[in-house]
Amino acid sequence: MAIYLPELSKHDVSFPKLHHALTEPDGLLAMGGDLSAERLISAYSSGIFPWFSEGDPLLWWSPSVRAIFPPDTLTLNRTLKKQVRRYKLHFSVNTAFAAVTKHCAAPRARQPGTWILPQMQQAYLQLHHRGYAHSIEVWQQDKLVGGLYGVMIGQLFCGESMFNLLPDTAKIALVVLQYHLKTVAEGWIDCQLPNPFLQQMGVQSIPREEYTSLLQQLKHKAVVKSHWQAGTIAHDIADA
Repeated sequence: MAIYLPELSKHDVSFPKLHHALTEPDGLLAMGGDLSAERLISAYSSGIFPWFSEGDPLLWWSPSVRAIFPPDTLTLNRTLKKQVRRYKLHFSVNTAFAAVTKHCAAPRARQPGTWILPQMQQAYLQLHHRGYAHSIEVWQQDKLVGGLYGVMIGQLFCGESMFNLLPDTAKIALVVLQYHLKTVAEGWIDCQLPNPFLQQMGVQSIPREEYTSLLQQLKHKAVVKSHWQAGTIAHDIADA
């Protein structure tokens, strides 16, 4: 069955209203445009994100259900605390953003390709330079072994992707992110779509309308820029 998708103008960074998103495939809203910083900021501020594979047009999504971690819902259980101590892990923010996106783009088991194409990596690096995109890094000595990156819109962190090179370091990075967020904000994290990994971590699924209401509440609440200054964080998280 043929579907109609609005094609975005390269000269206008606005998007169609979210209620125009398709039900099949769920949430597909528009195509085209570009990955400029201005358009990405407009997208995330409206509850929209890009997601496409190599060879596809640039596709924009606002799914009917969103995966959310509310404040104070992510903690290190006994197993994860043991992993932090066993591997002698330490953590940082924004010290290796490009490396984190590169690791996130690497093909996964049973997943030969990646949607984090070079143009996506470059686009988020530009957002990082403009103070909107941030990374959490997990280190073992001087080796990067896990992490995540995403976009901060007001006081809502919109997670994009994560990776681990040691067991559980992606889970630990997610906990460290909320630990870091809640020192200056409530600690809301948007993970876009539910999946088995997030469900294991206790993610909550909420309808699009509830998500956009939350976004409206949080996007105008500022976080001081110094909070995302590159450096080490959360040394005592295993004892929290």
